[in-house]
This record gives sequence, structure tokens and C-alpha cells, in this order.
Amino acid sequence: RSNDTLCRQSGDEFAILLPEQDSSEPAGYLAEKIMRNFKEPFSLFGHTLSVSVSLGVAVAPNDGKDFEALLRNADTAMYQAKQQGRQTWCYFDQAMNREALEVLTLVNDLRQAVEREQMRLYYQPQVDLRSGRLLGVEALVRWQHAERGLVSPAQFIPLAEETGLIVPIGHWILQEACRQAMLWKRAGLDIPQVAVNISAVQLQHGNLEQSVLQALASSQLPAAMLELEITESSLIDKTDQVLDTLKRLKALGVRLSIDDFGTGYSSLAYLRTLAVDKLKIDQSFVRDLPNSADSRAIVTAIVHMAQSLGLTTIAEGVEEQAIARTLSELDCHEAQGYLYSRPLPADQLGELVAGWRAEDWAIV
Repeated sequence: RSNDTLCRQSGDEFAILLPEQDSSEPAGYLAEKIMRNFKEPFSLFGHTLSVSVSLGVAVAPNDGKDFEALLRNADTAMYQAKQQGRQTWCYFDQAMNREALEVLTLVNDLRQAVEREQMRLYYQPQVDLRSGRLLGVEALVRWQHAERGLVSPAQFIPLAEETGLIVPIGHWILQEACRQAMLWKRAGLDIPQVAVNISAVQLQHGNLEQSVLQALASSQLPAAMLELEITESSLIDKTDQVLDTLKRLKALGVRLSIDDFGTGYSSLAYLRTLAVDKLKIDQSFVRDLPNSADSRAIVTAIVHMAQSLGLTTIAEGVEEQAIARTLSELDCHEAQGYLYSRPLPADQLGELVAGWRAEDWAIV
């Protein structure tokens, strides 16, 4: 209408002001109308463009009695819409404010977690399915918050990636995992390698090569004892810079593993380009393996493809002996999961390894 206002706030954010509305219905109607229009592609300078929209609605006086409050709360509702998968809209409600404050507090605490020595590494064994021999461990980060207790990785890792805090946290994880692996080696424990998860953010912006070099140099850990686990999805938007970094790390002797394999949609060319060592079969295909023909078919296909490329396969989420036996029948090489051990602190993991008997886990 002639008395409505549309303005660009910044970047790709815009605001629409609708004065003299009696209820929230006209705003909701307009939000739906905007969504319908943006579903159609745009033609711009000979190119066809598709644009997704996330929209938040705040209504006076309940959601704010001045422009600043309305804008802030509409912005909060917009981010809620983004979290719901984009291409949608949301009304503001006070619960969003509480959630936003909770997230803000958590992020502020996360910024200081490394300095306050609140981060912990737990380790989970990786086992040869046939012989039962221990082949290595995976380092898994935990956050021991002073007031909240143990914070779930599912809660803080996405926040760390969204804010970029995964870069300093990831640097600490590499340093600590390599240091601990070298301590085990010097103590005579047979732990051939340690695997560390690498975030897509670290790949793109974290100066990963320098972090790895520093961790190896400060710990004196042989490069061959370090394995980097990279999710398949993080390679979808791979750049020449990322590929070059991974190739240089591979040239150092560091091993490369593709985590959550089978869940991404990227080209498989990187398996050869990067000289990957191992494919980690996602646990979503492993848990129902003995009873699901579909899971069995997927795991069989992954194992056969890996064999043809000369790659090792490891299955995560192995919780039952029946699953381990089925994996062995399908020629999967390695396994990891609660069947063998839950993730343990370094001292408890050392005790487990000291008493490890391969024959207890061998499948014959």
C-alpha cells in the first residue's frame, strides 16, 4: 500500500513496516504472499535465479511498543524461520527470546571454554573385526561446563561451527589428541593411531595444515599415527584450496578418512584425487543391519566399492555382536561402537588397552 514501507537493512536483510493494522492477520497474509512470489525463479540479465526467503513477523504492541523492539523481535523470528529449514516464516513469541538468550549465554561460555580448561577428550576403540585386534582410537570432544555439567556435543558443536569457534576448539583437539597419543606410545601401550574429526569450517577457514603441523611438532607424534576424519558432506563445496591442503597433509603421511560415508551427495572422484585411506560407514546403515535388507544392500555396495579402490572400511555404531558378525560376513574390515566400549577418558582408555585381549573380540 502507499503508506507501507520497504527498506534494505543490510546485506540480504530487508524490513517491511505495515502501519495501522488491527491484528496480525494482514501481516501473515503478506508473509504468505511474499513466500508464494519467491517460489518462482527470477530472470536477471539472461540468467535464471532461485532465491530462498526466511521471514519473521512482530506485531505491536504485544511484540514491542517501539520500532527498535519490533525490529529486534522480527529478526529473532526470522532466525527461527531459518532454523526450520528456510523458505518459511514465523510469528514472534516470547519463548524465542528465552531461547535466543539461552543460545547467547551458551555461545559466550563456549568462547571461554578452552581458556578455562573445560574441554575434555574421550576416546573410543576401533577394532579389527576378524582378529579383534585394537587398531586405534577416535578422539571425541566433550564440554565439562562449570555449572551445566557435561554439555552434549549435539548441543554445542553446531553452535561452535556457526560462530567459527570450532576453529580454536579444533586446534586444541588436534594438540591434545596428538599429545595423548604420544604419551600412550611412550608408556608402551599398543594404540597404532588416533583419529580426529575435522569440521568443514576448519577445512575452509581454520588454517588446518598449520594446526596439524603444530600438533605433530609439539607432540613429536609420527604423522602416520594421526588420522583426520572428514565428513563426506563437507567435500560437496570443496575448493581447490581445500583439496590442495588435504593433498599436502596426505603427503606428510597423515591418514585420511571419510566420515558418515553414504549420507552425502558429492562426487566420488575425491576418493582417488585425495588418496583417501578409509571409508567410515554411517551408523544409520549399521544399527538395523541384521534385520534390514536395504541396510545390508547399502553396506555391501560401500564395502565392494572400497575394495575395488583398495580402501579400508570401518563401521560406526556397532552395539551388538550380531551386527559385528554380519559386518564381518560382508568383508567390512573394522568396527567401532558400544559393543567394544563407550568413549572413555584417557586414563580409563589406557587401562582398557592394557588389558585388551584380541581373542575376546575375534570373529571366527
